[in-house]
Amino acid sequence: MTANMVRVLDGNIFVLSADSGDIEPSVAHPSGFFDMDTRFLSLWRLSLNGERLHALSIAERDYFAMRFFLVPGEPTHYVDAKASVIRERSINGGVFEERLTVLNHDREPVEFTVRLDVASDFSPLYMVTREWVPMGDVYRRVEGGCLRLGYRREKFRRETVISTSEPAAVDERGLTYTVRVEPNREWTTTLRVLALVLRPDGRDVREPLDRRPRRTTAEQQEDLAAWLARAPQLTCDWAAVTATYRRSLVDLAALRYSPLALPTEAMPAAGLPWHATITGRDSILTSFQALPVAPELAVATLRMLSIDQGTVLDDFRDEEPGKILREFRYGELTAFEERPESPYYGSADVTPLYVILLDEYERWTGDAALVREFEDEARAALHWIDEYGDLLGDGYVRYRRRNERTGLENQSWKESTEAICYADGRLPEPPRATCELQGYAYDAKRRGARLAREFWGDPAYADRLEREAAALRERFERDFWIADRGYYALALDAEGRQVDALASNMGHLLWSGIVDESRAAQVAAHLLGPRLFSGWGVRTLAEGQARYNPLGYQVGTVWPFDNALIAWGLRRYGFTEEAGRIAEGIIDAAHYVDGRLPEAFAGYPRELTRYPVLYPGANSPQALATGATFLLLRALLGLEPVGEHLVMEPRVPARFGRVELLDIPGRWGRIDVIGSGLARADAS
Repeated sequence: MTANMVRVLDGNIFVLSADSGDIEPSVAHPSGFFDMDTRFLSLWRLSLNGERLHALSIAERDYFAMRFFLVPGEPTHYVDAKASVIRERSINGGVFEERLTVLNHDREPVEFTVRLDVASDFSPLYMVTREWVPMGDVYRRVEGGCLRLGYRREKFRRETVISTSEPAAVDERGLTYTVRVEPNREWTTTLRVLALVLRPDGRDVREPLDRRPRRTTAEQQEDLAAWLARAPQLTCDWAAVTATYRRSLVDLAALRYSPLALPTEAMPAAGLPWHATITGRDSILTSFQALPVAPELAVATLRMLSIDQGTVLDDFRDEEPGKILREFRYGELTAFEERPESPYYGSADVTPLYVILLDEYERWTGDAALVREFEDEARAALHWIDEYGDLLGDGYVRYRRRNERTGLENQSWKESTEAICYADGRLPEPPRATCELQGYAYDAKRRGARLAREFWGDPAYADRLEREAAALRERFERDFWIADRGYYALALDAEGRQVDALASNMGHLLWSGIVDESRAAQVAAHLLGPRLFSGWGVRTLAEGQARYNPLGYQVGTVWPFDNALIAWGLRRYGFTEEAGRIAEGIIDAAHYVDGRLPEAFAGYPRELTRYPVLYPGANSPQALATGATFLLLRALLGLEPVGEHLVMEPRVPARFGRVELLDIPGRWGRIDVIGSGLARADAS
């Protein structure tokens, strides 16, 4: 997504446009009105008396509303406009609304022709960056003063309905208003765009669901204000921290999404524009990161992922019993099984992460009822680790896609095809056992043992899981440690050989706790060394590796969520200064992008660029990056739930100054934490 695109959103429903507010079809710069993984508007172009409009300024009121101040004609050094236009745009309850106001600044009455050109290609979300040839029939018709655009392919139907509050000449290509505006007066109309996902009987599939009621803009603003008020309040001497924290809270609110199967609860959608949908990994890790600020997101995430937990062997969807889904989509390619996404299970890390989140949620909240509610699902997930995750019977979680045609080749968090590689650039044959998968499995077994012993009444199962975790750790230390280089291999290949690239994945091993204490210092030194640490954060792949590319998606870029997990892992092993350096670099990078951390930014050395270079096409806002802010703060403040208490041990870098995080929610009620510089803090 290009940097000059502007957006309004509400969960998985969003509008991307140019800074004028116009939507025009472009493969290079995709824009549109999107819902249910479909583009319902591909053209939304406004003109005044035949002239295009350009922006004087844009005001982002909230994530769901935006205002554009426009004048006709081409930009000049001085604009002496006799007329101007205000576009006020919002998304509300699934409806895209736009209020147009034409202002006459002349001393005489003026007749204006306001034209809005409208079209939809109904492209699946994944296809908007390439040429899309519809397989079905696109139709247009004027009906009852509304413009109705539609698409039909067998039983698959989508429609866009555009209505207006003021009379217009409606044709199949758009709407035309001919209006007379008196001197220093204005004319206004409100357009409503409704996206319909139609069943064969003509009803929208969402109509019979007991969904959250549609709210006015004022009610949405009240909801956002209440969301911000419920969250812990942060003050910090370094203004960038406060700005990033607030931006992250607002973006997390924006990404709250109620799926069809869970219409009254909200979980995090992964991000705009490419992953505004149900996800496994992103929703779990975002919910984990957000536990100190919004623990209720974990409940919806766990419940939704339990609904679609794998039950059968299905090669097309990479489904296996007990496996937690990677994603669920609703678009045309999914409906006709041209892509396996309803749901798709091609991720080996999500299943152990499910158990990790369930345990961590209980540790923060004391919600034993939820742990008991999902006992069967958690047991099935733990069983998957040994039964289906261990493809070679050597005790390691590996992945190999069942769907050879459209399934993902890499099924760890680094999904790009070249991300799992040897130092010399070769790609290992599957099945691959990446190092962090073993850490997740180790952590899931240990946490599962706690749940079994304390809540499920099964101490024998707990003992077994603890023995298996200990054996895995011993095996892992033997097979993954590269002694002459002092770091863990990125993976093992199909023959059990070490895939020796130096990568950020080993930072996740610190988070999971699988690393032997005697080796943690060497791991920390590599993570903060010049080959991996750019000055802004830890690169996904180290400089000097054959496939290193500072602009490569997962072979040299810096990912905020990756760094947050690494920072928390460093803190776990006592490397507080190193954790602080990562937090400082990431927050510093956020300062350059108005506090909104992108999915990834380039891995160039800081001394070379002097500012963080954004990765082209990154999701923004992205849930994982948004959540990184909260986990980084947790690492700095040393927040750890222990029994009924929140243990705190702040270790704050000097640049942060005084940090106060007030009213942290949990089983302890609400508690405040205060940290200052690098000194031990007072807590109340």
